[in-house]
Amino acid sequence: MRTAVVIGTGLVGTSAALALAGRGIKVHLVDHDPESARTAAALGAGTDEAPEGRVDLAIVAVPPAHTASVLATAMRSGVARGYLDVASVKGGPRRELEALGVDLTPYVGTHPMAGKERSGPLAATADLFEGRPWVLTPTRDTDTEVLNLALELVALCRAVPVVMGADAHDRAVALVSHTPQLISSMVAARLEEADETAVRLCGQGIRDVTRIAASDPRMWVEILSANPGPVADVLAGVATDLEETVRALRGLQSADEDKRRAGTEGIQDVLRRGNAGRVRVPGKHGAAPASYEIVAVLISDRPGELAGIFADAGRAGVNVEDVRIEHATGQQAGLVQLMVEPSAAPGLSAALRERGWSIRP
Repeated sequence: MRTAVVIGTGLVGTSAALALAGRGIKVHLVDHDPESARTAAALGAGTDEAPEGRVDLAIVAVPPAHTASVLATAMRSGVARGYLDVASVKGGPRRELEALGVDLTPYVGTHPMAGKERSGPLAATADLFEGRPWVLTPTRDTDTEVLNLALELVALCRAVPVVMGADAHDRAVALVSHTPQLISSMVAARLEEADETAVRLCGQGIRDVTRIAASDPRMWVEILSANPGPVADVLAGVATDLEETVRALRGLQSADEDKRRAGTEGIQDVLRRGNAGRVRVPGKHGAAPASYEIVAVLISDRPGELAGIFADAGRAGVNVEDVRIEHATGQQAGLVQLMVEPSAAPGLSAALRERGWSIRP
C-alpha cells in the first residue's frame, strides 16, 4: 500500500490516517465538514487535497447510518482499488450495500476495537489501535487482494486481526461493548439527582463503572440504532438478573428465615457468576488473565511523584504489570495501586519503603 483516502476524519478515521502517514503512506483526507479534514491534516494525518488518481485503499470512517451510502458513492466513483469501513456494526451496512446493488468484491467490513470517551480529530492518536483487536468480516465474494490490503492496514496500525462473520461480530459487540455502555450510563444517571453528600463519597469503584458514561450521546444513539436487536437481547438477560437480584435483596430484609436464606443464596449466585465471567476477560496483551499482587503506595499530588515510583520500581528490578490510582477526597493525595507478580510484591514493598515511600496494607 502506498496511497489511501480516509473518508471521515473523526477519532477513528484520523487515528488510522495518523498511523498510516507516520509509516510513509500518502493519505488523503475527506470529510463532509472541510474544517474537520483541515484539522486532521494540520495534525499530520495527511492532506485534505483530493487524490489525482485512484488510491490503493479507501477507509470509510463515518457513522453506521451513513456507512453504506458513503461506501456506495466511493465505490461507484472508483476512487480506490479496495474499500473498507470501520463502523462498529457490520451486518447492517453489508445488507444495505447488497440492496443498493453494489459489487462487493472490492469491499471488506472491519471494526477496530478501540476508542475513547472523546470524539473528533483532536482526540486522535497514531497509537490508538496498537495491540487492540481489529475485526475483519470478509465474505466468499471478497477479493483476496482487498483482504490483503485490509490486513496490511491492520499491521501498519499495529493492531491484531480477528476474522469473524458480520452477524457474529454484531452479537459479540452487543455483549462486550454496547450493553456495557448503556449500563454504565444507567448507573451514572442515578448520580444526576443524588444528594451532594452521597456524591462526595464516590470512590474508585463508581469511577470505574461510570468512566464510559462520559461518551458522546449522539454517537452512541447512532451506534445503538444500527444494532438494536442484539443489544436488546443482552439487556433482557441483564434485566432477568436484576429482577432476581432485587427479589433476593428483598428476601434479606424479611423476618422469615427461609426468605433470608434464599436471598443470601441469590446474591451469592450472581456474585459467583460475576466472578466466573470476569475470569474470562482477556488479560495483558490478550493473554489469559493473571493474578497479581497489589502494592499500594500513598503519594502526594505534585509533579514527578508517579515517575519517581516507576523509577524506583525499575531500580528494584520489578515490572509493574498494571496500575490504578485512587484519589483521596478533599486531599491533595492519592493511593497508587501497583499490580505486580505475587513473588515480586514483598521485594518491591521493601525497596519502596527504603526509598521513603509510604506503603499501605
